[in-house]
Amino acid sequence: MSDAYLRLLDAAIKQLEEMKESDIRFVAVSPENLAALRRSSATPSGEKAWKPSIPAELQPKPKPPIGFSPSAPLRREPKPPPESTLSLSFTEAAASSSTIPSLTPEAKQAAFTDLRRRALACVKCEHLAASRKNVVFGVGDINAEVMFVGEAPGADEDIQGEPFVGRAGQLLTRIIETMGLKRESVYIANILKCRPDTPGQPTGNRKPTSEEMQTCIPFLHEQIDLIRPKVLVALGGTAIEGLLGKTIGIMRLRGIWQSYRGIPLMPTYHPAYLLRNAAPIEKRRLWEDMLQVMEKMEMKISERQRKFFLTNQQ
Repeated sequence: MSDAYLRLLDAAIKQLEEMKESDIRFVAVSPENLAALRRSSATPSGEKAWKPSIPAELQPKPKPPIGFSPSAPLRREPKPPPESTLSLSFTEAAASSSTIPSLTPEAKQAAFTDLRRRALACVKCEHLAASRKNVVFGVGDINAEVMFVGEAPGADEDIQGEPFVGRAGQLLTRIIETMGLKRESVYIANILKCRPDTPGQPTGNRKPTSEEMQTCIPFLHEQIDLIRPKVLVALGGTAIEGLLGKTIGIMRLRGIWQSYRGIPLMPTYHPAYLLRNAAPIEKRRLWEDMLQVMEKMEMKISERQRKFFLTNQQ
């Protein structure tokens, strides 16, 4: 077995151990990789060893792992666990949704229940935990084909414990229904599960900080990995920053397909923006983005839907 492979394996194990310490609970272990591992144990001497497919997040950096020395003993290749004992709770890793094993409906529901329990008990951001009324976990169908992601709960969401229930949420519901879908048939969540605090201000909202987003985003990663939607819709620039790490602005990105760990992602306006700027041309742009989403989902689009917002537009 080559030194390069062993170094890669050592780095992957180290990364998984660090993720486990960070309270991440899921790892991508595909049936194909397991089968290939079993085959590799029987590879005759002298033949080229099988190289596993490891997600980009687990790939080692060009530099040797910290603490690695060519003269130091290398880890032995771990034997794959028996198939009967394999479980998603084995450890945690943020990986491409396409490599995550399919779960039975019962196992998926159990995983979601456990994820919700952990999110509702989270106090990693002490200032947010102290000021919140409710953790706003997410709402909708855990088997949804499309998932909408916003930035953070507002005052109404904080009170009710559900995302997008204020005026912006009512507009989002109308958009979803105009697409021919129902609110309960999609999934809606935010980058942050707690409302950003506003010390000294009785009203108003603020943008989440980068540190707050980095702390909370693992919950959203797990939600996406479990739901495995066909399409993601990022509502506003903060959602794009949280999901993709891009800060170039929603005005430049909206309407242009992105990719989030293998899932097509459509950036578009946050409904709150349309409440502040109700210009027909802006509404039309958002609707054009939704038409692209419908086409990506292979939904039937009526002539009325295609011409929606086009009357008296320039």
